[in-house]
Amino acid sequence: MDYQTITYELSGGVAVITMNRADKYNALTTQMRAEIEHAFTEGGRNARVVVITGAGKAFCSGQDLGDSGNSTSIDLERTLRDEYAPMLRAITQCPVPTIAAVNGPAAGAGANLALATDVVFATESAYFLQAFTRIGLIPDAGGTYTLPRQMGMAKAMGAALFADKISARQADDWGMIWEAVEDLKFDAHWRAKAAQLGAGPTAAYAAVKKVLRESWDNTFEDQLALEAQEQGRCGKSRDFKEGVLAFTEKRAANFEGR
Repeated sequence: MDYQTITYELSGGVAVITMNRADKYNALTTQMRAEIEHAFTEGGRNARVVVITGAGKAFCSGQDLGDSGNSTSIDLERTLRDEYAPMLRAITQCPVPTIAAVNGPAAGAGANLALATDVVFATESAYFLQAFTRIGLIPDAGGTYTLPRQMGMAKAMGAALFADKISARQADDWGMIWEAVEDLKFDAHWRAKAAQLGAGPTAAYAAVKKVLRESWDNTFEDQLALEAQEQGRCGKSRDFKEGVLAFTEKRAANFEGR
């Protein structure tokens, strides 16, 4: 795909997707959603970790209400079903670890796009905003699923009803994201963390993603069985053999990702 609204860079096993509409605070359009879906699919095939971030001062301001020409006539059900859902599936079903590097405000669908990834880093100056009720809507782009699971029902309900800004530090304290990072250290920090995952045991990471996500629907006995199954697979991998050998030899492991 010839990307027009994002950039895609692959280096050292790390794919970085940058939403590139800085003049519009990286608001999501039909084209951008299709390009993000394609880029995550591509990254899942060719990279060992995929990062999404934003150009300029914002991560993503949510839906571009001017994308359809008339913001009040947009078919929201069709847009969510046919455009947002495929993009979000590409993120959540990506076989390698995914990171959101939230470099600035993340509002509406932009906030929930970030929360769909496996790990979220945010600058301390960033914030998250479930802005939907401000225009008479409900949280979408997966927000009604991720919010109560990541921050608990009480916080999720307040965030959705009041549509107040949640600072990166609050989001960190509430368990909504993985880490809030000082602005000046942010870029180097998330890149180092992405590189760490990019050099790690990729097959084990895929198994971690699977067992944790499926735990919500499993009984304890089901989860024990799933753990045993996935651990058995990991135990047959080259990376497991390398990890044990490196441990006994007191050196860093050289994981191949398989």
